[in-house]
Amino acid sequence: MKFGRVIGTVVSTRRYSNLEGIKFLVVQPLDEDLKPKGESVVAADATAQAGPGELIFMVASREAAQALPEVFVPVDLAITGIVDEVNIEQGQRRQRASAIWRKAE
Repeated sequence: MKFGRVIGTVVSTRRYSNLEGIKFLVVQPLDEDLKPKGESVVAADATAQAGPGELIFMVASREAAQALPEVFVPVDLAITGIVDEVNIEQGQRRQRASAIWRKAE
């Protein structure tokens, strides 16, 4: 799951039949500090409520195809939620790893 900000909309005259009624939005991916990261992408709006300027979270790959009303449609990225508030922890704790992986012996 990744954060992004909706920066535009996509209009298409033709689309896959099971994607009728699904909005496509242009999203700017964000890093953990909510700063732009990489190039903008197009995502299907599984919430049917996202709009320009909103902070969203999205899923990719198979999870994206399953997030829509008709599952397994040809979609690589889907908006699955609109974020109301984010609290980012600062300081020493944020610097530490949240899990430590050890090799099995």
